[in-house]
Amino acid sequence: MSIGNRIAQLRDEKRWTQEQTAAKLGISRAALSHYEKNRREPDSETLAKFADLYQVTIDYLVGRTMNPQSALSDDVRDFVDHLELSDDEILQKYNLSIDGRKLTAEETKRFIAFVRAERMMN
Repeated sequence: MSIGNRIAQLRDEKRWTQEQTAAKLGISRAALSHYEKNRREPDSETLAKFADLYQVTIDYLVGRTMNPQSALSDDVRDFVDHLELSDDEILQKYNLSIDGRKLTAEETKRFIAFVRAERMMN
């Protein structure tokens, strides 16, 4: 299902008119119509507004998941937002491991060095 079809379906489920929905989003009714008919795709800011308005994830709107509520947990979001492998506090908090064994500080340093070297080659 396309983005336009999803946002049209969500609007229909709320029983809102295009005019009501456009006003809630701060866009024109014509722009909403273009999105719903797949003539244009919303930019990231407008996509976020749709997700907030309909209380669904952006992944759901763009068709990456069939679950409208599938989202990262607060712990996972915090981890992703603050991940820095050289940060001992993060390593201790999340107990990073490979093959069921916790990474040592030395292994972590080598891992980071490997990733940096690989990035320099690309």
